[in-house]
Amino acid sequence: MTDNNEQLYELTGQVETIIYRNDENGYTVLELSGEESMITATGIMPMISAGESVKLIGAFKNHPTYGEQFAVTAFERTMPENVEGILKYLSSGVIKGIGPSTARRLVLEFGSDTLTVLENEPERAAALKGISLKKARDISEQLKSMIGIRELMIYLAAYSVSASAAVKIWKKLGNSAISIIEENPYILCEEGMGISFETADMIALSHDNPKDARVRVRAALTYVLSHNRLNGHTCLPSDKLIQATASMLEIEPESCESALKELTDENSLISDFFGDKEYIFLPSMYDSETYIAARLKMLLRFPAPAITRAEEKTASIEESDGIQYAERQKQAISEALTKGLLILTGGPGTGKTTTLNAIIRLLKESGQKVTLCAPTGRAAQRMTAVTGEEAKTIHRMLEVSYDIDDKPVFKRNERNLLNTDALIVDEVSMVDVVLLESLMRAMPLSCRLILVGDSNQLPSVGAGNVLYDLIASGEIPVITLNEIFRQSMQSLIVTNAHRIINGEMPDLTVRDNDFFFMPDYNQERIAATIGDLCARRLKNAYNYNLYDNIQVLSPTRKGVLGTFELNNRLQALNNPNPPRSVKVGYYTIGEGDKVMQSRNNYDIIWTKENGEYGEGVFNGDIGVMVEVNTAAKTYKVRFDDRVASYDSESVGDLELAYASTVHKSQGNEFDCVILTMFRGAPQLMYRNLLYTAVTRAKKMLIAVGDEGAMRYMVENNRRILRYTGLKEFLMRE
Repeated sequence: MTDNNEQLYELTGQVETIIYRNDENGYTVLELSGEESMITATGIMPMISAGESVKLIGAFKNHPTYGEQFAVTAFERTMPENVEGILKYLSSGVIKGIGPSTARRLVLEFGSDTLTVLENEPERAAALKGISLKKARDISEQLKSMIGIRELMIYLAAYSVSASAAVKIWKKLGNSAISIIEENPYILCEEGMGISFETADMIALSHDNPKDARVRVRAALTYVLSHNRLNGHTCLPSDKLIQATASMLEIEPESCESALKELTDENSLISDFFGDKEYIFLPSMYDSETYIAARLKMLLRFPAPAITRAEEKTASIEESDGIQYAERQKQAISEALTKGLLILTGGPGTGKTTTLNAIIRLLKESGQKVTLCAPTGRAAQRMTAVTGEEAKTIHRMLEVSYDIDDKPVFKRNERNLLNTDALIVDEVSMVDVVLLESLMRAMPLSCRLILVGDSNQLPSVGAGNVLYDLIASGEIPVITLNEIFRQSMQSLIVTNAHRIINGEMPDLTVRDNDFFFMPDYNQERIAATIGDLCARRLKNAYNYNLYDNIQVLSPTRKGVLGTFELNNRLQALNNPNPPRSVKVGYYTIGEGDKVMQSRNNYDIIWTKENGEYGEGVFNGDIGVMVEVNTAAKTYKVRFDDRVASYDSESVGDLELAYASTVHKSQGNEFDCVILTMFRGAPQLMYRNLLYTAVTRAKKMLIAVGDEGAMRYMVENNRRILRYTGLKEFLMRE
């Protein structure tokens, strides 16, 4: 990419050499024969080959190691037409089955018509010694493919579709891609294509397709459902789906109704009724929720064998360890041992960890193989720390890999079950329906399942409202721990968290505990106060720093008190002049900056000082950028005792982490949380979000800002509305 103020140039010439090519995304480094000298050009130029004549558009840049290069933003090419160019092209190895000697014989025989003969008359090429008819036809197909992808790239470029996206589309649709797209442009926004509905719609409307064309309406209905899946919904009421689609397309609702009937009749979309109201699902979402419901019902009907004398064994732990369990804790331990399925939930300070440790201990003493897991790397690490048992991320436990569309594929499934007797899943509020379905498909039939979480926290980023639906169904055994233990009652973080979830204002008057409120109504002053707390005051008073102890949380990314601006402010205060840095999305990340991994990446290699190494860095992992090698485009990040190695592609998964959204902080805990309080977007001002933020703090919570904003959030008990089917499917006979 070039900056807006860079001067663009146009170069023409012949490709002399391909220095490097990534066949997956089309990134290419080549040498171009210019008017006076060779020019090194870099950029997305898929399937380009030596011998071709090209026109490149881009800007000159100076690489610290390789010198001046031409960064290509757009290109056009033509197949070589003269004998010399054709010989160079065929000798380059671009066509499998043709080497330099075969290329020479073909060019000697057919001259400037060689490529035309190879493409359209393979029988003539087969007349030459050493070229069978099968080989000639294979060469013909290869040439047609190359011509097909070039035509496709030119066709899609008019609609601002990148060359790398065109390659992906061509791999799906083949040489007939253009005719398929012209017949139905909306095929481009199907899963795996990676093209937005808006782009497909632009192509369709440019061909004068009517606004209410049936193919357009069908695609739009599916698109609206898919878009809402990204907002957490597994389904939509049919009337809302029709209304939203008609409004988006600017057509009458009747056209949407008839198209929807077609789609549900052919099971392209799934219709189901909850009471007298119709809901519409994408098939994948319907399959996930109905499978989960059926599997849980099977667990209830055919539970794991009960472990006897649960009460007696619990009493033995009390006596040996000097512990006195509360009645609900004893009930939870007993239910976990005697039933095959249990949800254990409760807020901070109610003894979930103590209860869980007793369950694990008694299961193991009974000869059970116990497996612990959590949805994120941080949550798994914390589970390991508090239980003393190894916990893995769900993805790692299921042995994830990724397909060509970057979708997770799990080696553990119905045909390769987990080897365990009891599965304990922590932070279930963060688990979406697709992940829970995958987990349950890998569970042995006789496996005990214990789900642990806080139902008052935010729901998962992915689709579904799993923990809430499971509890609300009334079908699953649930133990809710709601008694705050004496030692926890001394913490204002704990007691205020419970006040918030009960709809009461937290106590903001105490100055000598672990929950502090600093009132202010001016957003610039609030930001300045947060900066001063991080850079000076907390360091002087408690020896806290932004790397090891402090995490700033905000409900939003945008605005003066959003994470974007706060990260830049805190970076300027804490790491103003890094020796080397790299531009990553919105941020410039330098050596010494605090960073967060934004998605699971199981291919990143990490090492420890003792020589141990492994793979995988997870969404929410927080570390420090320790090395930026601009010449090699390699980067290193220290996560606790591991140093992970990134390349120019994977570094895009990093973002500054001095400030984080509340959603991103789920599954993490921090010694000190600084929380911004201001009147922001209404959809981010509600009780569960405030509660989730407060419960991220272990030792200290400092809320800075508007007391009125906090009061609004406490009083607003509007949970994030999510249309889901899991509760209804569980409640069905």
